[in-house]
Amino acid sequence: MKRSLTIVILCAAFGIGGYWWMQRDTGLPVKQPLRFVSLAWQERSIAANKEIVAEWNAAHPEMQVEYIQGTWNSAHDYLVTAFETGDVPDIFHYESSIIVDYAMRGYLTDLSPYISPSMKADILDVAWATVTRPNGEIGGVPFLIESLVVLYNASLFEQEGIVPPTLEHPWSWDDLRAAARRLTKDLNNDGVTDQYGAAFGLRSSANIVMNTSISFGGSFFVNKGDHFAVEVHDEEKQLLQTIVDMLYTEKSAAPASIGESGAGMIPALFSGRCAMLIGIGAWGRQQLMENAPKDFRWGVMPALKAKTQMYGASTQTLSVPKRSPRPKEAMQFIEFMLNTQNMARLALNDWMIPARRSCLTMPEFRDSIGGWDITTAAVATLGVGSWLGAPGYVEWKSRVANPVLQELFAGRMNVEAAAQRIERESNIVLSRYRKRGDVW
Repeated sequence: MKRSLTIVILCAAFGIGGYWWMQRDTGLPVKQPLRFVSLAWQERSIAANKEIVAEWNAAHPEMQVEYIQGTWNSAHDYLVTAFETGDVPDIFHYESSIIVDYAMRGYLTDLSPYISPSMKADILDVAWATVTRPNGEIGGVPFLIESLVVLYNASLFEQEGIVPPTLEHPWSWDDLRAAARRLTKDLNNDGVTDQYGAAFGLRSSANIVMNTSISFGGSFFVNKGDHFAVEVHDEEKQLLQTIVDMLYTEKSAAPASIGESGAGMIPALFSGRCAMLIGIGAWGRQQLMENAPKDFRWGVMPALKAKTQMYGASTQTLSVPKRSPRPKEAMQFIEFMLNTQNMARLALNDWMIPARRSCLTMPEFRDSIGGWDITTAAVATLGVGSWLGAPGYVEWKSRVANPVLQELFAGRMNVEAAAQRIERESNIVLSRYRKRGDVW
């Protein structure tokens, strides 16, 4: 009997749900900490995440959270391995365009029964649309909205007599191209361009192209019933041709754009080598605030208009794996971490748009300093791309879109040839995938 009781105690301590351990001082069973994998990468953002976890732990000695620092480069492989082996974190940070595939594979807890009515009502509809399946299942809680912005050198604009766009009077792409031509200069008349009107970050350009294509009326992805296909129509070609023309015909976009990321082009903005940086994430404003020369003056443009000002929305999210034994407790921590005050801290330190309406009314997000007023106004121009929930999207970006677009922008093919390659190679990749139930 005594031996049986010992076995029961040990099972309770180590076996039930796999989340108990023996406290060293008392020998009594206590819960293991909830494991939280964060992908924060900017120094201040990491600090804010750790502070919030510490505040939770101080207030909840019975339900501790262990902070684990992950990286964006390794997150996908790590999580897929974790899902398959069952050695999962209880909460993880990722992005909507990838977790929707995890949800369709059955890897994620449906959070809809656990989300409080107040949180559901406060988070923007467009943010929920990036994580909610047609059957109402929610694969993650969105908290940061990623948007693309155009940053500009205000001093160069003044020197050329160019009036920057405003929320009331946004620029079209034609307006931007005209300004870029005016701002492109050979300053010392040696036959070499010293100042380009514009720069992009085209090293891995699929995100820029996909999210911007919506404003041109394009989508690339077409629903074919039991699978998706990629079709490149006139609308998508118009966007691609616009970028190619700025690089090679008008020569108003810096050639360095082709092999650099958006962040990699920020020094050129500082030095006056380019006057506008197009399609960088809103987080890029942090580098301007913290690293710009003292006399550097800059601004943020409202969304550029093609057919419309609509752009694709992507959100960063917190999710709970289906194999986590404590989804209710995990959601309690998520509710705390993403309450209004904490979400505001995370957004301010990551320089991205908070997903809560109550955050957007705060003075910090309406301030012209740092371009917050124009950046957060972009929520009215954000929608969900047709590719959201498309099986194979992650592989398509890495194996087809980024490589072909790189060749296009490097001048090794024209737009028509690139369109044909994208269609042919995309559909070879996507033919291996079929829908798992309804998609977004």
